[in-house]
Amino acid sequence: MHLANHLTNIDQFFPPEEQRKYVMQLQGQVGLTRCRAEYFVKLWAYLLLKQEYELGKKPKLPLTQLDFPEGSVPCTHREAQELFYSDSERGSDRAAGMMLDKLVGLGLIEKNFDGNTICIRVRWRSQHPDPANPENTSQNPETIQLIPDAFNPRIDTIPVGSFLAHYYNWINKKNTIVPHRIARILRTWANQYPAGMRVLRHPETQNAIAFYILYPVAAESEENFFLPPGKSLYLNTDVEIDPIKIAKPGDTSCTSLHVRGWQIDFPYKNQNSIKQLLKDVKNTLDIVQADFPNLCDIYTLPMHPADQQLASALGFQNTTPDQMRSLCWMYIPLDKFVAVDLDRAISTLKFD
Repeated sequence: MHLANHLTNIDQFFPPEEQRKYVMQLQGQVGLTRCRAEYFVKLWAYLLLKQEYELGKKPKLPLTQLDFPEGSVPCTHREAQELFYSDSERGSDRAAGMMLDKLVGLGLIEKNFDGNTICIRVRWRSQHPDPANPENTSQNPETIQLIPDAFNPRIDTIPVGSFLAHYYNWINKKNTIVPHRIARILRTWANQYPAGMRVLRHPETQNAIAFYILYPVAAESEENFFLPPGKSLYLNTDVEIDPIKIAKPGDTSCTSLHVRGWQIDFPYKNQNSIKQLLKDVKNTLDIVQADFPNLCDIYTLPMHPADQQLASALGFQNTTPDQMRSLCWMYIPLDKFVAVDLDRAISTLKFD
């Protein structure tokens, strides 16, 4: 029997009860349904076993714990189809390929194609909780207490640029956004108004795993909020000149704030981390208002339905749409945002 065909019946090698431990740890991530989590866990086990057998190793079976494969492992859409849909008639090679793309978008795997072979690497790193010890709350993304901090361009630019690029490349398959471009823009913004740039850090590694910028908008650029939002895209495009100019501290003509570059790295994007980031946004607003006393409007441009859902829950309203793209400016008065009960607003979100 061909090795790949043999291993795609993964339940024989990695029992469903062991798989469920990993699936439970993945629940709560935005966009990750239980079904997708189950597919990812099966794929992880399959890649691990395939690599070990091809290297001549003899893993102890049945598996009770998953290690990480070394680097990338070849995996065709046909293999994924047999792995995901072996007990179903509806799954096709194309459906399996689309599922792999969804797992890429969720930050769980990386998929590369060299012209001949598709290779997959597991990204769900060891900083996540040990499924054998789910009570370890210091590591659990659902309960971990992250550390709010100022964005430090010397140490945060590259990791933040990387997960922003990964996010933008996921939602825009036509253009490839390189982390280097985003890194350059982040450093420019940090030189212009560092007080508005913030991160959340992992308590053990100190790595930035969430980022946002409160961007005070110069009066001459406020017109952008009444034009199709596609004209204002910058961070996730190849446009060289920023269409929205930043205001300088003390500018009394500045009345608008643009929430720009908001993102949480995929493995940590859950109710817990979103609430922590929003609380920090409110605290940072006090500082920004001191620099721009006439601020009264907040705008944002969600790029994904999950982010649109969050903005709506917080009280943002759609204003100017873009007929060419599925985008729409969203607006909330600053005073109304400050008064939002975050616990109540976040409780309405669905993370399954």
